[in-house]
Amino acid sequence: MSVTSSPVQQRVRIALGERSYDIAIGVGLLDDPAAFEAARAGSTALIVSNTTVAPLYAERLARQLRQRHAQVRQMALPDGEQHKSWETLKLIFDELLSSGADRKTTLYALGGGVVGDMTGFAAACYMRGVPFVQVPTTLLAQVDSSVGGKTAINHPFGKNMIGAFYQPLAVVCDLDLLKTLPVRELSAGLAEVIKYGPIADMDFLGWIESHIDALRACDPAALAHAVRRSCEIKAEVVGQDERESGLRAILNFGHTFGHAIEAGMGYGAWLHGEAVGAGMVMAAELSRELGLVDAAFVRRLTALIDRAGLPTRGAVIDADDNAGRYLELMRVDKKAEGGEIRFVVIDGPGRAVVRPAPDALVRQVIDRCCAE
Repeated sequence: MSVTSSPVQQRVRIALGERSYDIAIGVGLLDDPAAFEAARAGSTALIVSNTTVAPLYAERLARQLRQRHAQVRQMALPDGEQHKSWETLKLIFDELLSSGADRKTTLYALGGGVVGDMTGFAAACYMRGVPFVQVPTTLLAQVDSSVGGKTAINHPFGKNMIGAFYQPLAVVCDLDLLKTLPVRELSAGLAEVIKYGPIADMDFLGWIESHIDALRACDPAALAHAVRRSCEIKAEVVGQDERESGLRAILNFGHTFGHAIEAGMGYGAWLHGEAVGAGMVMAAELSRELGLVDAAFVRRLTALIDRAGLPTRGAVIDADDNAGRYLELMRVDKKAEGGEIRFVVIDGPGRAVVRPAPDALVRQVIDRCCAE
């Protein structure tokens, strides 16, 4: 992993041999040809966006891409986590097939995590693999979901359970695009920024605490540092464990509980980052119960999550047996092995490990951490 910078742009390298690529970070990148130099010029490009983002940015991106592609098509998917499904994925395939797209067609994912995940999965599958570029428009996507090549759709039984590891040619993070984010979406993205501190860099956690108000106010300098440092940490992890056979699982801190909230409440009821925010509190409490961190650490993390505008209490997803329903949903988590749930816990500030925990202890944490 290497980083270069200029007054308007920084690059973080994802080092994966022949699949290596750069994450470009800066302002005005949607209008900067240099930001897309890694994308292969070809006859056809397809911009995949959604009904919220496309009216704002799709034509602007298309103007840029017409310098590289003879034909640039656009499509807008329905917006929302509830549409991260086979039915919506099929719409991408329908567009590719009906337009005669070939193996040199490049897909551009213009949107948040849902658009990025589905476009990447479509690119992995169409003709057994076509190139794609991530152009994330949310903070959550810029610091997490667009980086590292994880692509997927949801299933009613579990989040992101059907997908593929498939790396993009490039990731273009234009910080200007964050200016149109709703407050709730910005806070959701901050959850994925915050997680990098407890698992890898407590100095970064301290920086976030000092700059949380600037981040919520969309201060460009603060956002640039948050995106860059988050991508640096993820690049280091992905470079060592691309396919999540070990180390990469630590990036899912808070996600086992969070995914259960999303599936249990119905996709779209809570934003992904909101569920991760509450999930991190629950995972920190579990870490404390296992004797790995103290109560002061849990209070510190909970206070920051609250200051970010995120929930700090989990949802009640089954009034009769809430903890039981959580356990049922978490047993289909991708980290589960042989039906045994494995949690990302904090093994001392700045370090994370993946390990099982007794059901009885997990039940106590859920009961204590869920809202009435």
